[in-house]
Amino acid sequence: MFHTKGLIRGAALVATAALATVLASHSAMAEDVNVRFSWKLKGEYGFFYLGQQNGLYKDAGITLNLGEGAGSQAALGSLIQGQEDAVVLPGIFAISAIQKGMPVKIIALYQPESPIALISHPDKPVTTPKDLEGKTIAHSVGETGTSYLDVFCQINNIDCSKISKVQMDSQSRVPQFLQKQVDVVSVYKTNDLPVLEDRTGTKFPTLDLTEYGLLVPGMAVVASDEGIAKKGAALKSFLAANAKAIELTRTDPAAATAALKVVWQGGPSDKVIQEQVEATSASIHSPAGEPIGFVEEKAIADAIKLIGSVEAIGDAKPVSTFYTNELLK
Repeated sequence: MFHTKGLIRGAALVATAALATVLASHSAMAEDVNVRFSWKLKGEYGFFYLGQQNGLYKDAGITLNLGEGAGSQAALGSLIQGQEDAVVLPGIFAISAIQKGMPVKIIALYQPESPIALISHPDKPVTTPKDLEGKTIAHSVGETGTSYLDVFCQINNIDCSKISKVQMDSQSRVPQFLQKQVDVVSVYKTNDLPVLEDRTGTKFPTLDLTEYGLLVPGMAVVASDEGIAKKGAALKSFLAANAKAIELTRTDPAAATAALKVVWQGGPSDKVIQEQVEATSASIHSPAGEPIGFVEEKAIADAIKLIGSVEAIGDAKPVSTFYTNELLK
């Protein structure tokens, strides 16, 4: 009996040691993936933190390191310098950078259309394109919501000459609007709008630009050509885990809110963050039968034309230069 117990104990120790070796080996195999956002923390990024909290990235064999950003240019710069493996930023900025020669590609497009809206004051509501005529609108250089206003006017057969664009720096737009110095300002439904409505207690009349045909590529994941070649397998695992995290967030936005609050302790209320999270989930979609993040050729081609409508871009590069769906397969 004693001899049998000794054998069992010895076998158990061997099994435990073997399991520890396997786990250590798995841990050693986990590859770092460094990801930089183009901006500070906001509800749009909730699914990354929920995925992290639930071990989705770890299960995919990667160690995900997330960092806040200070604008799309800075994010793309860090990507090119090799400081990051991927950056998360509005797709329209990536497309513009690639057209100018930056060696990067969109590897996932979560928002084929940026969730941008124009908001107005309840006493002078703007809820249809025609309502814009005779109104003043805040504008800053490079600001997505008003940079393509001429195109929006053409699509909707309204007279842009009857809309007064008041140029100002980006930090002044919303304060000027709240002080009623302008009638209209553009906001992201996934970020600014819930914050403003909570802060002011006002339900602002809204004109959703995407509903009226202005399709500006939004949240995208971008990697360098060199990074795709060197770390393609890890990036593929990252995107697969993202898709699971996005689906998990759809089913449990409160959990995504809580996960984000852990790192965003100076953020707005849970109510505001959850509204941002839910608006983001509503804005993420892909064509039927395609994986989350799938990039449609038409979305890129249309965006190149959109950029060309406001700046000289020369001969457009082949559409295949701008994106790849290979890492989503």
